[in-house]
Amino acid sequence: MNFHKAEFKAAYGTCAQLPSSTGPEVSFAGRSNVGKSSLLNKLMFRKGLAKVSQTPGKTATINFYGVDGHDFVDLPGYGYAKVSKSELDRWADLIEGYFNQERDFALVVSLIDIRHEPSALDKHMVAFLQEAELPYVVVLTKADKLSKQQIQKQRAAIRRSLTLPKETPLLVTSAQTAQGIDELRSLIESYI
Repeated sequence: MNFHKAEFKAAYGTCAQLPSSTGPEVSFAGRSNVGKSSLLNKLMFRKGLAKVSQTPGKTATINFYGVDGHDFVDLPGYGYAKVSKSELDRWADLIEGYFNQERDFALVVSLIDIRHEPSALDKHMVAFLQEAELPYVVVLTKADKLSKQQIQKQRAAIRRSLTLPKETPLLVTSAQTAQGIDELRSLIESYI
C-alpha cells in the first residue's frame, strides 16, 4: 500500500449521509485531544490533509480519506471537547451509527494518550470493539512527551487497565518524532 497516495474524499455530518462501504475501511477513534489528526497526517506523509487544531474537538464530522484505493475513516473525537451537550450527543450518535451500519471494517485503530490513564470512554470503546468482535489495535499517542522508562511503565499499566488480551497489538507512537509510525503502517497493511 502506498501511503503517499492519500487524498481527502468527503465529510459527513449524519449517519444517513454515509455512503456504503466500497472496500475495507480502516477507522480511527479516540478522545478529542488524543492527536488523531496529527497521527493521520504523519501516517499519510501529509502535513495538512487532516485538519489539526489547538482546540480539541474540531473534527465534528466523519471524514473519509482515500489511501491508495482504501478508505481511512476519521471519526469525531469523543469526550473532553468544549461544545454543547447537543453537539456531543450528535457526535456520539454519529460514531455509534457508523459502527452499527453494515460496513467492511478491516481495522479499527483505537487511539489513547499514553500520558494518562485510559478514560471511561476509552475503556468503553475498547470493550465495545471486543464485544462486537471487530478487528482492532490500540495505539498510544504522544510518546515524545515521556521518557523511555515512563513509556514502558505506562504501556504496561494501560494494557492492564484495558484488560487487553496478549495477542492484541499495543503500539507506542509519536506524530512528532514518527516513533511507531512505520510499525503502524505495516500493521494496517496486514489487515487490508
